[in-house]
Amino acid sequence: MENEFSLAGKVIVVTGGTGILGKSFIDGIVEAGGAVGILGRNQAVAEERADAINKNGGRAVALVADVMDEDALQAAKAKILDAFGRVDGLVNAAGGNMPEGVLQNDDDIFKMNIAGMRKVMDLNLWGTLIPTQVFGEAIAQSGGGSIVNISSMNSKRAITKVLGYNMGKAAVDCYNQWFAVELASRYGDKIRMNALAPGFFLTEQNRNLLTKPEGGYTPRGELVIKQTPFKRFGNPDELKGALVWLLSDASKFVTGAMICVDGGFSIFGGV
Repeated sequence: MENEFSLAGKVIVVTGGTGILGKSFIDGIVEAGGAVGILGRNQAVAEERADAINKNGGRAVALVADVMDEDALQAAKAKILDAFGRVDGLVNAAGGNMPEGVLQNDDDIFKMNIAGMRKVMDLNLWGTLIPTQVFGEAIAQSGGGSIVNISSMNSKRAITKVLGYNMGKAAVDCYNQWFAVELASRYGDKIRMNALAPGFFLTEQNRNLLTKPEGGYTPRGELVIKQTPFKRFGNPDELKGALVWLLSDASKFVTGAMICVDGGFSIFGGV
């Protein structure tokens, strides 16, 4: 019986591939048999991860680019096409928050840092859309494939302090549905777009916000755990299954969907 969950023969680009969640994404793709382009700004980490995969019998190439820089992305596309001859999938994992996009509880709500909020929103929205413009064209030329955007609980619930990130991920959700429909109108079922919405996973960006150096949770971390029915944070490896499914032929009739991997956070009313 054919294994539709296999990514053997497929070439997938992962933006944000040098981050913590990006590491799980590239590992999951390689474990499913796919070749991977590890795209990020940190050249040393990208090359280190690619070298480790190649030494273990996988196929990977480091792609150094900022997702907001279309020229750099075009160069990265040329490099992966030169290495593997095709692109079958894209994971838009680049994004995140910045200090200037945070509104603290005691800040004046009418004097927020508009430029900072805009910068964070732009990174998450345009940092998803621009790579899709570049690598999506290669996917079309390869005969089709799957694009997976990374959404967030911030797009589904009002999460305090991080307005720019909330708005950016909400915009990604709108784009995810809109572009999925437009892809279908032009390519039928050949190119699909879906979103993966992680719950709360500890990363370098949020670790100090959610946990204490000496152990235990911060007050904000305790609020997250209280709102999560599973009563724990997610392990990055727990995102692999849903991602591989969305990239594989096993989900070939799925488009415009959002898959929550969140321990129940998005559905819990708190009562």
